[in-house]
Amino acid sequence: MNYKILLTSAVILYSSASFSQNNNKAFAITGDGNKDFVWMNIRQVDLGTGQVSKTIFQRDKSNFVLTDVNAKTSVSKVPGIDNYAQAKSHPTGSFVAAAALDRRGNKLYFTPMRVGELRWLDLDVKNETPKFYSLSSPALNFGVQADEANHITRMVIGADDNGYALTNDGNHFIKFTTGKKPVITDLGNLIDAESNNGISVHNKCTSWGGDMLADAMGKLYIISANRHVFQVDINSRVATHKGVITGLPNNYTTNAAAVDAEGDIVVSSANVFEGYYKVKLSDLTATSIAGSDRLYNASDLANGNLLLQKEADAARKYSAAPLLGTAADFGEKRVYPNPVTASTFAVLFDAEKPGSYSITLADLSGRVIQTQKASINKAFQTEQVTLAGNPAKGMYFVKVYDASKQIVFTEKVLIQ
Repeated sequence: MNYKILLTSAVILYSSASFSQNNNKAFAITGDGNKDFVWMNIRQVDLGTGQVSKTIFQRDKSNFVLTDVNAKTSVSKVPGIDNYAQAKSHPTGSFVAAAALDRRGNKLYFTPMRVGELRWLDLDVKNETPKFYSLSSPALNFGVQADEANHITRMVIGADDNGYALTNDGNHFIKFTTGKKPVITDLGNLIDAESNNGISVHNKCTSWGGDMLADAMGKLYIISANRHVFQVDINSRVATHKGVITGLPNNYTTNAAAVDAEGDIVVSSANVFEGYYKVKLSDLTATSIAGSDRLYNASDLANGNLLLQKEADAARKYSAAPLLGTAADFGEKRVYPNPVTASTFAVLFDAEKPGSYSITLADLSGRVIQTQKASINKAFQTEQVTLAGNPAKGMYFVKVYDASKQIVFTEKVLIQ
C-alpha cells in the first residue's frame, strides 16, 4: 500500500434544543502547510468553501496549558515540543488522526496516536492560552501503543451526546461521556454484517484509518482511508458495508470527514494536497469543491452536524404512518397497528427461519426502552408486544435481532 494507512437521540435529536445545521464551521487537524505530514495543528475550516478561516492551535507557535484531570496537575509549555519522547507533555505531540466536536459543551475531543489518553480543548477560552485536558483510562490500554492496529483513527460525537472512537483494526469500539470528567468504556469489537460479502471492517487494506460520522437516527458511519463506508449499529456493534466512494483522484485517501450545512459529507485527504470533496450519502459520489484549500492536508475533520438531520426533523412531525389494522393490510410493513393507539402492537415474522428472536423498542437516539423474546416456528407468525409502563408519545424504532444478535429488520412506529 502506498498511502499512509496509519493515519491512521430522542433525548437529543427531538428535543427543542436539537442540533441545528445552520453553519459550515468545522475543525481540522492539519500539517504545517509546507507539503508536510505533521498532523499536530488545529485549524477552523469552512466546509462550504473548503477554506481555512482561522488557526486555533499551531504546534510551533502557540503556547498552551495541559491539565491532567486525574492527577489535577498542569503543565505550561512554550511551542516546539513535537517529538514522540515528549508527546505526553504536548497536546498533539504524537500526531492526531481522530477528533470530535462536542457542540453542546464546546469542546474538541481527540486522541494522540501512541498515547493512551482522551484529550480535549476548551473552545470557550477566547484570546488566551489554549487550555487542553487529558484523561487516562484502563479502557484505552489495549496493547502496544506503537502497534498501528491499536491507533485510534476514528472519532465522533453521536446523536445520544456520547463520544465514540475506534481503533484501526476495529477491535476496540470506545464510548465516552462528554461531561466534566468523561467516563470511558471499551464496548468491544465491531462485528461484520453477513451482507458484507467478504469486505470486513477489520481488513487493513479496505477498512483502516479514515474518520467517523453520526446520523440523526442513532447510527454511526465509518469512512475508511481507502474510501469504504460502513454503517454501525451502536447497540449490536454490527458494521454493515454500504459501498465505496467514487469520483475521487486515484491517490486520494479519505482520512477526514464531516457533515456540511446541507447534510452532505465533506472529505479531505492527509496524503495528498488535492483540496476538499463533497460526497452524497445516497450514492457515495464525490465532487470537488472548487477553490478549496490545497495548502494544508487534514488527518481529521470534526463538527457538530449530523447526517440525515432533515429526515429526522421530518419524522418529528409524524407526517406519515397510516393506521393499519390487520396483517392482511400490512403489505411490506412488519409492525401493526401503526400508529399504536393502545397498549399492544403486533410484529409480523414474514419468512424468517425458525428460532429465537428478540424484539426491542428503542427511542430515536437508540436507547432501548424494552426487550421481548420471541420463539418463531412458522412463516407469517405474529408476536404480540405489550408496552411496558407508559412510554411517552412519539416516534420509536422496533428492532428485531436473531439469536446471534444480528439485526433482522428495523421499523419506525408511532406511539400515540
